[in-house]
Amino acid sequence: MTREEKEIIVQDLSEKLANTSYFYITDASTMTVASINQFRRMAFDRGLEYKVYKNTLIKKALDTLDADTSALAEVLKGSSGILFSTESGNAPAKLIKDFRKKGHTLPLLKGAFIDSGIYVGENQLDTLSTIKSKFELIADVIALLQSPAKNVISGLQGGGNKLAGILKTLSEKE
Repeated sequence: MTREEKEIIVQDLSEKLANTSYFYITDASTMTVASINQFRRMAFDRGLEYKVYKNTLIKKALDTLDADTSALAEVLKGSSGILFSTESGNAPAKLIKDFRKKGHTLPLLKGAFIDSGIYVGENQLDTLSTIKSKFELIADVIALLQSPAKNVISGLQGGGNKLAGILKTLSEKE
């Protein structure tokens, strides 16, 4: 690969990393071509993108980001792939877990970048899979805000029926 080709790849990868709020770096060193293709297919079906890059090119692209990504640069050993997600920070973690449920032990998680937060190591996978997306958090807040209003309305409606029943009973006694 010529220097110009490498520079183009680094520039494209830098733009992709800068425009993506969520990306995971995985270990693809011992994955077969067939398993990588199967993993890519699953990623594509879920709206994610998976590409394998040379570590030196990833390091150069990470250096162009505004955030401190030195922790991610330290885990770049062996063959590395990057899993890009534009919608949700937990979607790549769920994809990796689902891929493993099908009998695959790889890819291993090297690190993740989620909204300027950096997670390093395979042990972070369970944590990352439970992170809620922005839209899930908004839905939770809306549900919490609506809950008291629903309780007041149902209380008023139920109380009104009880009050009418009591008044009717009292009027019939006289």
